[in-house]
Amino acid sequence: MRQQLVFPRHKVDLVDVTGIFQRQVFLHGFLLFTFLLTPIAAGAVDITEQLHRPLNSSVGRQSRDEADSLLRIGEQQYASGYANKTIASCLRALELYHSIGDLKAQGLAYNLLAKAYIQLGSPKEAEDALRRGLAIARDTKDFQSQIFVLNNIATFLLQEGEFVAAGKTAQEALTIAQNVKNIEGQGLSLSNLGLATARLGDYNKAIKLYENALIFRRQTGDAIGEANTLNNLGEAYLASGNYQDTIGTYGAAMQIAKINRDRTNELRAIDGLVTAHSAAGRHQRAFDLLQERLILAKELQNVREELKSFESYAQLYEQLGNYPTARNFYERAIILARKLEDSKQEVLLLDKLTKMLRR
Repeated sequence: MRQQLVFPRHKVDLVDVTGIFQRQVFLHGFLLFTFLLTPIAAGAVDITEQLHRPLNSSVGRQSRDEADSLLRIGEQQYASGYANKTIASCLRALELYHSIGDLKAQGLAYNLLAKAYIQLGSPKEAEDALRRGLAIARDTKDFQSQIFVLNNIATFLLQEGEFVAAGKTAQEALTIAQNVKNIEGQGLSLSNLGLATARLGDYNKAIKLYENALIFRRQTGDAIGEANTLNNLGEAYLASGNYQDTIGTYGAAMQIAKINRDRTNELRAIDGLVTAHSAAGRHQRAFDLLQERLILAKELQNVREELKSFESYAQLYEQLGNYPTARNFYERAIILARKLEDSKQEVLLLDKLTKMLRR
């Protein structure tokens, strides 16, 4: 998405897979991202039900309980923006799931692990985790998991700028979904195929793909998926300079996300609205939305989203030529990057600050 794996930051349609995974419990976006990347967050109770299988020994049960607990903790850590801690929890959970031979559970752990690596900016490790998850889905002939893992891989490829490969991967997922008549998978795959098409610059075709995806998502009552696809659609309108439809589409996505307490899509819709209103010269509306975003990030106790809010404030003030205030927000974002131990983000922010101060 202009600035979904990112494309600018909120795009990840790892975000796209979030809606599906919250119900399928198959741990976004993404950017893109996602994704997109995202997110892919499931409730603790759902995960326990998904992973539980009777075991023959008390040792096995103990290992499963510990692994399940680690995976839940990892999800909480990811939701709070602590990617390094999520990775540590997932790796330990994978050891335990491997020891008891539970392939399905390993697939869930690999998916969350990939999300954390993406959040941390480690693409090679993220791709490895995604490919391992896909191998498990194929070994177990789990077509539903294949659909969703392929979409995660497509989102990852989008984030890496491999748009043609991303489109082929999303098309593979769509073909499987059509063959097994998986309506949910068709909606997700069409949405991600639209992302790849938009990245290649064909916004009219992308818009048609998103509209088709919305039909499937509404058939299943997938409100989260609908909000995500609406965000994608808003992005396509924005890229084509159609601010009126951009604002209306992002507004619809934000409303659906609010009703369903889908914070990932709500934040993403706000980001899109901020960009659209800023481009249209409605700066006060953009600031109002940023204030709403920051309040939401604080309520969620999500340090990374709080950081993104500060960065967006800084960029908007910089755009308006108010460099002292922009500097203040960049410095606040840098403090949070250090708190998250995210050295890459810290360096990027310092670079932006330095370039601004040289003006």
